Amino acid sequence: MATTNNIHSISVEASTSQLATVRDFVAEHAESLGLSEKEIGNIRLAVDEAYTNIIKHAYKNIPSKPVKIELGSDSSQLWISIKDEGESFDPASYSEPDLKQRIKNKQRGGMGVYLIRKLMDNVDYNRIGKTNEIRMVKHL
Repeated sequence: MATTNNIHSISVEASTSQLATVRDFVAEHAESLGLSEKEIGNIRLAVDEAYTNIIKHAYKNIPSKPVKIELGSDSSQLWISIKDEGESFDPASYSEPDLKQRIKNKQRGGMGVYLIRKLMDNVDYNRIGKTNEIRMVKHL
């Protein structure tokens, strides 16, 4: 792994009121790496989906719970790690949604994991002790 030259982090509570803060934090650092507006938009959307999933599913909409967002970069990649101490997610239980069926049935929601995986180059989910981590990578 190449040397990481800058790591930035923020801690926020698990609340939709923090979405703009989280989006701006990620976008600011992605911009500093010279990524295109489209790439920055994709990264923001992926982070938005991951953070919203933590609020809804890991913490069941309890806004006082902590979420730590860390990002770093080197010459080849930008990585973003989002950590929480809520209920865990089992990636093995995930199955990709049937998009045509969802559109036909006008179903909303349930697309977060799918979107994150489509928008980012690598997505890993880990649970270490009581901490969940989703780690997303975008190649530069």
